[in-house]
Amino acid sequence: MTKIAVLSDIHGNTTALEAVLADARAARVDEYWLLGDVLMPGTGRRRILDLLASLPITARVLGNWENSLWRALHRKLDPTKASHRYLLRQCQYILEEISSEEIEDLHNQPMQVHRQFGDLVVGITHHLPDKNWGRELIHTGKQEDFDRLVTEPHASIAVYGHIHQQFLRYGSDGQLILNPGSIGQPFFLDARLRKDLRAQYMILEFDEAGLSDVDFRRVDYDVEAELQLAKDLKLPYFQIYYESLVNGIHHTHNQELLSQISEQEGYDQDVELWMEREKKDWF
Repeated sequence: MTKIAVLSDIHGNTTALEAVLADARAARVDEYWLLGDVLMPGTGRRRILDLLASLPITARVLGNWENSLWRALHRKLDPTKASHRYLLRQCQYILEEISSEEIEDLHNQPMQVHRQFGDLVVGITHHLPDKNWGRELIHTGKQEDFDRLVTEPHASIAVYGHIHQQFLRYGSDGQLILNPGSIGQPFFLDARLRKDLRAQYMILEFDEAGLSDVDFRRVDYDVEAELQLAKDLKLPYFQIYYESLVNGIHHTHNQELLSQISEQEGYDQDVELWMEREKKDWF
């Protein structure tokens, strides 16, 4: 029998990841799959990379936040957009502990990988096989988009992340499609469900007969400790992080709010000075 912990959408939440890994160790998992969105906008930098480096990770794919971090590193974002300034300031925070070479390594991951257990092929992605961002695979997504997870190429089981919700449905030909949810930023539209923001992940068990168990897990962690860590580390846009952890509301595309916070906290100037300094280094 093989037990696999499927981890996705950590989003830099150090305390949540530590709790999930303790739970996975207690469950005696054999290996780990990592579905992307490892860093940002949370506290974790070196600590998260060190934790992940200690694990037997046998499958790993590229998340859209790895793309965003890489684009920020290479100044491929538009600093006139508040959401892009947010990412640029987050990149500055990451670079305090993580090298540009490590960011390149985070970015140099495949969009899709496959694993086989007997006759069962499992497809692993962050989102679509050729697109790791967007809304195609939310709970109301079109069946033909979900079918792409199990037909490009064929798989009997598909596992993906990105939507921050634990999820099970089927392809048109009965293939199983699973989402482990988010470790760092669970998301619910329903206000009552949103009261439970425990860290989410999934354990899959395979035996000689096939897939023997799918275990959607939720793990308590110390939210107050994570918020205090964010304060101690002077995490940029603390207010945005607080809202995601405490209320389950994510403001990463709220241009007006991001602009207001950036102006109040001086992040506009931080980003401008950083980019000017980098230009001088280039020339």
